[in-house]
Amino acid sequence: MEDSAIVELYWQRSDRAIPETDRKYGRYCQAIARNICASPEDAEECVNDTWFRAWNLMPDKRPAVLPPFLGGITRHFALDKVKTYQRQKRGGGQVPLALEELSDCLPGGTDPARHCELEELKRAIGDFAASLNETEQKLFVSRYWYLASIEEISRRLGWSRSRTKSALFRLRGRLRDRLQEEGLW
Repeated sequence: MEDSAIVELYWQRSDRAIPETDRKYGRYCQAIARNICASPEDAEECVNDTWFRAWNLMPDKRPAVLPPFLGGITRHFALDKVKTYQRQKRGGGQVPLALEELSDCLPGGTDPARHCELEELKRAIGDFAASLNETEQKLFVSRYWYLASIEEISRRLGWSRSRTKSALFRLRGRLRDRLQEEGLW
């Protein structure tokens, strides 16, 4: 079923909206949640929460493309789930590790004035990702959006673990340089 037809089902408040969404995007959202959450049960809960949130958001929004819309919702729920389980040792999962890696490229501090720069920072990171070639984009987005493990990315790209880690290191360096050029670091 096409995305527009699925969105129309939500607008009609049809009982078929959620099963059709799950059929087409369930595995996609599950993959996002599993990369972030510690347990399959938590991942499943995040996906179910995604369908509920999509149901509530659709009357106000009519997303043209469902994957980023649904993926963003799933990612939000999964990250919230991880925050709930902060009693785990730091670095025990991929989420803290990936975010820690990326933190070296981002401006620090918790000063409220920094929040004003958030939109500019998001734009700069988006522009950086858009400037990458296809393989670099897959690498960057897999690690820092989907929070995939080094092993999973290596397997997907057919690279060694060492090559993947080196490529990510170089990408972070280029991102840091770009943010410094734009005065955001």
